[in-house]
Amino acid sequence: MAAQLAERIIGQPDSLEAIVPFVQMYQANLAPEGRPAGVFLLLGPTGTGKTRTVEALAEVLHGSAKNVLRIDCGEYQMEHEVAKLIGAPPGYLGHRETQPVLTQMKLNQVMSDRANIAIVLFDEIEKAAPSLTRLLLGVLDKGTLRLGDNTTVQFERTLIFLTSNLGAREMAREFHPNFGFEAVAGGTTADDDHARMEEVAIAAVKRKFAPEFINRIDLMLTYRPLSAEAMEKILEIQLQAMADHISRRLGDRRFFLQIPRRARRFLLENGTSTQYGARELKRTIHRHLMHPLAALLADDGVPPGAVVRCDLHSSGKRLDIFALEQAA
Repeated sequence: MAAQLAERIIGQPDSLEAIVPFVQMYQANLAPEGRPAGVFLLLGPTGTGKTRTVEALAEVLHGSAKNVLRIDCGEYQMEHEVAKLIGAPPGYLGHRETQPVLTQMKLNQVMSDRANIAIVLFDEIEKAAPSLTRLLLGVLDKGTLRLGDNTTVQFERTLIFLTSNLGAREMAREFHPNFGFEAVAGGTTADDDHARMEEVAIAAVKRKFAPEFINRIDLMLTYRPLSAEAMEKILEIQLQAMADHISRRLGDRRFFLQIPRRARRFLLENGTSTQYGARELKRTIHRHLMHPLAALLADDGVPPGAVVRCDLHSSGKRLDIFALEQAA
């Protein structure tokens, strides 16, 4: 399982190795009773793979990244909005109209024939109103949640992930020279820097959350800023995913991409951001590759089976994209 996750998540081996034993304990029927199989708080700068880790685990366990019950905590910033998670009690306005978000049925829906465990993600937990973390105390400790209609939801067969960018600004200020593609071109982030990042992240967590909430978390994992080597691997993964997407969507009209090294370097240089991490790389690929490819395809400039070359323009500021020939 660790190897399968490592193929999908680049640059975070320590975090993956820490998560896998909890899954294996559940699979071996040795997970503790009366609580979730694992509770994880994933910390670190944005774009380093926190949310992607949860999706990758769903792919490995269930075969699809969609097998995740995701709660976007940005939608629960006001105290009254938290009630949407459990539904209004009988007799209250909207009781019948508002269906709870956290129900046993929804947990069961993200399980599969391959694995009878649900993955629940509370994304950007720091954005939620304080009442959300109070609501989670019973879930994280006893593995149960009582809804507004008095029904109980069991969380024993769940892996609960919380993601947060707490401390990310402090990390950026303290370690800015070590961020970015050029800054790390000679190697990965130093272990002592990572230890300091963990200190910054955990200190921010302790300032934000109550001790009784923190004590219910099994692991707090701080994700490293992505190195140049990691970004290169992520680029290859995303380019392959784009090629697969083209082939899957176009069918008999598909074409084949040829992207030389200088064009890949251009994407890396323009897609590496100290603020947004690998997310900026994905946006760069869309802007400089997918959008011009779509325009070329819309103008019937790409015959079926053609080889499309994406090379660096003489100006060095954009890619030159054109069809070469029929693929052999």
